[in-house]
Amino acid sequence: MDPDFLNVFTQPAALNQFLAENVIAQGEKKKLIKPTSSNNPKLEELKLLLIDWINTTLKEEHIVVKSLEEDLYDGLVLHHLLENLGSLKLDVDKIALTEKKQRQKLSVILEAVAKRLQLEESQLKWSVESILTKDLLSTLHLLVAIAKHFQPNLAMPPNVQVETITIENTSRGLKTASGVEYITENKENLEAQSKDDAFDELFSRAPEKLDAVKKFADGVILLLLIGQLEGYFLNLRDFFLTPASTMEMLHNVNLALDLLTDGGLLNFSVNSEDIVNGDMKTIMRILYCLYSKYKAKET
Repeated sequence: MDPDFLNVFTQPAALNQFLAENVIAQGEKKKLIKPTSSNNPKLEELKLLLIDWINTTLKEEHIVVKSLEEDLYDGLVLHHLLENLGSLKLDVDKIALTEKKQRQKLSVILEAVAKRLQLEESQLKWSVESILTKDLLSTLHLLVAIAKHFQPNLAMPPNVQVETITIENTSRGLKTASGVEYITENKENLEAQSKDDAFDELFSRAPEKLDAVKKFADGVILLLLIGQLEGYFLNLRDFFLTPASTMEMLHNVNLALDLLTDGGLLNFSVNSEDIVNGDMKTIMRILYCLYSKYKAKET
């Protein structure tokens, strides 16, 4: 058994209880939320918000959810939720009493969700089996996806992440791997993606205006700009005012990147060679960091 698996627990009794509650057949693999994440306040906030959202949505149907794991696994609540939010008419019984019927019901429901949300099988973070076995991670991913599609203005807390453990029952014993998984969107990644999308649009719509960006490739104008904005006195002996080689350009650019990093202005990793090679997106992102800081000062 992988020693990392044992580190999740403090006592053998906890390990035995966990294995008893999460039986994993030979050749099966499961990803679960670590017990150490159970007291995560942002996770608890998300769970309470989703419960309140479901209960508000289904208030007229007198459905009350108290636990996401215990109340959604059989498909009844999901059935009512999808009919209410998306006017989906699902060809399944409202109540499924046997496990076989519940599995069939969930199969129809999840197929309808994937079709409505236009998700490929590889994009799904849940399955019939995981929902049926009351897996909280899968249930949360499913509900967040439904809420984002049908009620995008629902104020879900951003950056909700949990520690996970993936357990695989192999012929040689249990194999495990730890990780961190986001349940709601990583706001910082979204902002970076948004900037990249804006730059892509700029490149496609106004390529003639970007020739000036190439003038920053040797680092000279960038250094002078940083010095002017940050109030640095840059000694001409510290950089090459008229660089005559790639090495001299790299020296200038590396100096500029050091100044930006020291000033807390650079919020992404940069390869200096990309700048010297005239990579416009990299140069534009650096200029945007400067612009963002000094635009904020003006306002």
